[in-house]
Amino acid sequence: MDNTKFIDSIQNEVDASYLYSRIAAGEKDEVIAGYYKQMSDIENHHLQKMLAKGKEMGINVIPKPSFRARMLDRIGKRFGYGAISNMMVDTEKSISSSVIRQKMKTGEQLQGNETRHVSILKSLKDLSGERLTRIEGRHRSVGGNALRAAVLGANDGLVSNMSLVMGVAGATNGEQGVLIAGVAGLLAGAISMALGEWISVKSSQELYEKQIKLELEEIENTPDEEMYELALLYKAKGVPEKQADEMARKVMSNPATAHEALIREELSINPEELKGSAWTAAIASFLLFAVGAVIPVFPFFWLTGIKAIMIGVAGSTIGLFLIGSAITLFTGRSIWFSGFRQVLFGLVAAAITFGIGKLIGVSLAG
Repeated sequence: MDNTKFIDSIQNEVDASYLYSRIAAGEKDEVIAGYYKQMSDIENHHLQKMLAKGKEMGINVIPKPSFRARMLDRIGKRFGYGAISNMMVDTEKSISSSVIRQKMKTGEQLQGNETRHVSILKSLKDLSGERLTRIEGRHRSVGGNALRAAVLGANDGLVSNMSLVMGVAGATNGEQGVLIAGVAGLLAGAISMALGEWISVKSSQELYEKQIKLELEEIENTPDEEMYELALLYKAKGVPEKQADEMARKVMSNPATAHEALIREELSINPEELKGSAWTAAIASFLLFAVGAVIPVFPFFWLTGIKAIMIGVAGSTIGLFLIGSAITLFTGRSIWFSGFRQVLFGLVAAAITFGIGKLIGVSLAG
């Protein structure tokens, strides 16, 4: 392993230990907090070994949480750490895959514990009763999804409307119709996004409500069969047979907990999703799209011509880079790589539509 990859591995351990400790600090349930604290201690133990090895290699690193890790912590404080724990599962999968590939490449024998951290994180979902309900609810919380939707919604608005504005600007040299086209594109795209989100949320809720009603009828009519199915679901997750049977009996002894547990386990439905407002989702989608879409058209409110085009492109470039940088919170890639990649793709799209608009403008003029 070269020095760069080794330093990256050290940073991964630093970030993992830091984030596990932050999740533990934000967790109200002492048992669950204990799990995450232990994970943090394990990662820190790995870190100390790697730092010692680094010194032998002549690599001296001051372990500090990365910008990404600190941002994820802030997101956890704002939206809930359930979203961050989901990302940690993905991070652990990536790390374990890297370790396995490295061992296979060097011919080192696999120990069978390379995916242990992934298994530990997933095993949290096998806890019963209220604890299971709280973990599952947060793992599917809107926090992470809302943030991801915000970034992608703004990106859609920026790229699509920048392409439209540049196409019309190319046809008219930035003079006539650009402002009208830009505002029309903003409204059309934002309304379309809002309508699509409203239909999506409403349809999902109606489908869930129908499935939940059928499940409630089954609990009332065939409780023994439902208890057997719930036990099988726990066993499929790796819970020992006797413990799974006991968990199922305990859950089914209370109709309220039985209904909620079967909804989550058998139907894979999070009851919290039914509480979401379709109108709130629609309005949010409208605003998120509009935030991105207004950037390229904004200069044309008071300017025209090449100056307005250049300012619009400059503003859009900054917006694209910021969006690309925000995406790294989910991917873990370099901010510069992701930011410049987003700028490249966005500007290429704008250049193509500008060129097409220029050709159309010349044809119409001729």
